[in-house]
Amino acid sequence: MTDFRSRLVAAQAANDSMLCVGLDPEPAKFPAPWTGDASRIFDFCAAIVDATRDLVCAFKPQIAYFAAQRAEDQLERLLAHIREVAPAVPVILDAKRGDIGATAEQYAKEAFERYRADAVTLSPFMGHDSIAPYMRHEGKGLILLCRTSNPGGDDLQAQALEGGEKLYERIARLAAGPWNASGQLALVVGATYPDEVARVRELAPTLPLLIPGIGAQGGDAQATVRAGWRPGGPIIVSSSRAILYAFSAGHDAGFAAAARQAALAARQQLNDARAAP
Repeated sequence: MTDFRSRLVAAQAANDSMLCVGLDPEPAKFPAPWTGDASRIFDFCAAIVDATRDLVCAFKPQIAYFAAQRAEDQLERLLAHIREVAPAVPVILDAKRGDIGATAEQYAKEAFERYRADAVTLSPFMGHDSIAPYMRHEGKGLILLCRTSNPGGDDLQAQALEGGEKLYERIARLAAGPWNASGQLALVVGATYPDEVARVRELAPTLPLLIPGIGAQGGDAQATVRAGWRPGGPIIVSSSRAILYAFSAGHDAGFAAAARQAALAARQQLNDARAAP
């Protein structure tokens, strides 16, 4: 299985999981004696991967946390490490790229050739030609921002277009319809807006939905699963800080074990919500 959706569905079944661990390394929050040491980004993230690899359906490194520390080489090492220790778990590069033409082609090479990610997050603001270059990479997932979890998403995404359709609804319709001839598209919808998650699922009944916002951002896991999960419509529920930094002060040596316990609890919470009547 080489395409993103097939890999995702297989990982969800194998690990009985809808949980995605976001890898957003902040050296200032690292356990002692690594606190503040950006050269330990790979070591920290690799330990999290090793501790949670059998509990997740995906890993999602956020490229900004690596680039800001001049740690792109560590990101490359990390993705290679995931391919080695968790070859069946897909990797989503959270980059939110959005450009056209030759520039988009270069961003696509960055995601799929340099980092060898299985999927990448994209902004569809510039239209279909801003995602077309990524479609040339057969089988890769393209996850479009649709209804994001931040309050400022209302500024544009919730605005009504001519005829009353909201912008995020238009994006969902396009992604589920004419834009998805290759079958590569998925959508980002925030857990902090469960009603909008349900609306996106109505408009895009089979597209994978990447849903950030549980954990530190306050999204409700049960409401999220109820709104977004359907048989044949997978969801990828992402949690970052609540898992990465689950260790308590004075117990720094056990940070990976603490992350595993947090991931176990999150996975169980999501699975319980799926099973609830």
